[in-house]
Amino acid sequence: MKKLPTYKLLNALAILLLASCGIEKFIPEGEQLYTGAQLDLETGGNIKDLKEVRTELYNLIEPNPNTTFLGMKPALFFHYKAQRKKPGFIYRFLNKSFGEEPVYFSSVYPERVEELILNRLDNNGFFYSRTDSETHIEGKFASVDYSAVLPDPYVLENYTLETDSLPIYKEIEQMLPETVLSKGDRFDLNLLKAERARLNNGLKQKGYYNSQEDLLIFEADTNQYKNRKFDLFLRLKKDVPSRAAIPYTIDSITVYPNYSIEGDTLPLSAQNTTQVAGIDFVQSELYFKPDLLESYILFNEGDLYDANSSKLTSNRLSALGSYKFVNIQYTEMDTTATDGDGGSLAADIYLAPLTKRSIRAELQAVSKSNGFTGPGLVLTYHNRNLFNGGETLSLSTNLSYEAQLSSGDNSSLSSIAAGIKADLIIPRSIPFSPKRFKYAVPKTKISLGLDFLQRSQLFTLSSVNSSFGYTWKENQYVFHQLDPVSINYSRLSNVTDEFQTILDDNPFLRRSFDQRFIAGLMYGFTYDEVSDIGKEYPLYFSTNIDLAGNLFSLISSSNTIFGAEFAQYAKVDTDLRFYMRWQKERTLVSRLYAGWGVPYGNSETMPFVKQFFSGGPYSVRAFNIRSLGPGNFNAETENSSTDYFDRSGNLKLEANVEYRFPLLSYLKGAFFIDAGNVWLTGDYSELEDDQQNSTFSQTLFTDGKFEKDWLTEVAVGVGFGMRLDIQNFVIRLDLASPLRVPYLPKDNRWNTPFFSDLDNNMTLNFAIGYPF
Repeated sequence: MKKLPTYKLLNALAILLLASCGIEKFIPEGEQLYTGAQLDLETGGNIKDLKEVRTELYNLIEPNPNTTFLGMKPALFFHYKAQRKKPGFIYRFLNKSFGEEPVYFSSVYPERVEELILNRLDNNGFFYSRTDSETHIEGKFASVDYSAVLPDPYVLENYTLETDSLPIYKEIEQMLPETVLSKGDRFDLNLLKAERARLNNGLKQKGYYNSQEDLLIFEADTNQYKNRKFDLFLRLKKDVPSRAAIPYTIDSITVYPNYSIEGDTLPLSAQNTTQVAGIDFVQSELYFKPDLLESYILFNEGDLYDANSSKLTSNRLSALGSYKFVNIQYTEMDTTATDGDGGSLAADIYLAPLTKRSIRAELQAVSKSNGFTGPGLVLTYHNRNLFNGGETLSLSTNLSYEAQLSSGDNSSLSSIAAGIKADLIIPRSIPFSPKRFKYAVPKTKISLGLDFLQRSQLFTLSSVNSSFGYTWKENQYVFHQLDPVSINYSRLSNVTDEFQTILDDNPFLRRSFDQRFIAGLMYGFTYDEVSDIGKEYPLYFSTNIDLAGNLFSLISSSNTIFGAEFAQYAKVDTDLRFYMRWQKERTLVSRLYAGWGVPYGNSETMPFVKQFFSGGPYSVRAFNIRSLGPGNFNAETENSSTDYFDRSGNLKLEANVEYRFPLLSYLKGAFFIDAGNVWLTGDYSELEDDQQNSTFSQTLFTDGKFEKDWLTEVAVGVGFGMRLDIQNFVIRLDLASPLRVPYLPKDNRWNTPFFSDLDNNMTLNFAIGYPF
């Protein structure tokens, strides 16, 4: 197929953009296209935070005009073109993806905008402001100029609580020093609302069960000043209900560990009640051990009501993994409390269990970061609340067949994988008490697994792995994982002559497979705001630390344990992502990734499974799996029988930018730029002196080292993709092309994406899930 010259593509794009300039002919008679508004603020002096005030006022100006690109309106042009009787597929597609309906001046109401601006200025302390507007009509286009004259704002001089004999005033007085208001602050209605919410939340943590924000009243007094200052007074509103002004104490706590939602019945027999630490546990038969369940409840009989403790208790009980429904209800006891005397509450905790045992079968489409893709079958058995303490036992077995796609000469590789795994999750941190952790209780996880992998034409790999560790959430965004014990033993067998040749040619690779035992400590930290859909600019950050071999080195004087060689290394990786979200599910994601592993002690290289690679559907997508690096190493010039196992390193740097946008109902699109590579660091002189060493491996060590000119060895690719996203199940196709190729000669590494004669100039990636 003949390729379209680049200049013709650019010309076609330019013609399309220029056509969007001629939208005037599409505007109906009697209408003017609204082109936007300007806002001029006139002030009498230097006003603090004027930039923020201007931004807030601009947000009130409505509607927004049609978007403009380089002085043109292509989105509006696509819309107009799509309204024709036969718009054609191209214009229908462009309108669906990028089109905008026209915004006419008839839908603009300047008087209403003036009122909104004036009201907002009052809310910001600029009382007695003046606003005006002027309309400009030029042919088929119209715009509005808004103006406002701002006097000096009123600023806070004193903030005082009007006290009374009620105890609630003493509680409020104790909270005032932590106020968000300070002398000299401009009058700001939002700040007053935030202060009122803070005080109300504080009262609800001090026993005031019936406290409400609207019971707190602010009054501003300007009579004592001539220079735009005001005193702020806080008080309770008149005729406040007595129940809202008294603290409540928890009089009793009753827990129903085996509550049935369907039957809505409660086993109330006294003989079925067990009391632990003043808490009654009512269950017809033992479902959850009361002494264990009590440790998840953060309030006790005799405590003042605390809304925060109640919420955290609900979260902790939900996180047990044994319950599908958690409900804490408070009932006010009969009381004649008046004049500030306290009231009492009865707390009832209803817990509806999940099904105790379940079996699930899943037919999966597997897509791995190493490019192997294929069908898989997973069977999983769950036994919840195994020992009546919230423990969950999971047994799973898997079988899959995978073939490697998009890997150049190695696309014929396939594998059969099978495994069995047992996980025991205990919803507490052994040996620590759950009460030590307020937000969420750490879970103890014990795992044991067996895996088998048969890779066609190459080898068979069997492995046993086990771990003991903890996972816990510190708050809404922070997650920790700590495995103080992590052990993996692997055995390579059935090595083919082809793969043996690869190992003989590459002592670096051969040594990485010799290390059968990997034992050490792993820690992971994650800060994730992405799940918070209310954040426009969420941040994601994760880092992992992996230390191996230290314990074995103390036990054994040699580099073996139980007759097998063990690895010693330190490895750390960091992943930072920044998201920008805006209307119509559009997102711009930028990502930085860095990973470094250092072998030491009896290890000359990192174990193969712990090394880094670059290229593929989850990395630099313009290059095939493991076709990059290390450094500027080029396996093709060395006549390698296969390059799949030669392109790894112990240092990885990567950066990505991706713009995601909707196309159709479940179909999403993306444009992206990827950059990165892997390198070798450290001293490999002993491996270079190996008698079996070849010219191939000598070139690998020389070209693959990380040196001061590393930036010239960074691969860059661009591309676009489509994703079928059905309730977070994503099937992804990305077409990418190299922009910079690090293994070409230094003066010839830049490439024209999609339109050059470079071999493998386009790579189609198929994967499950988003790349990051």
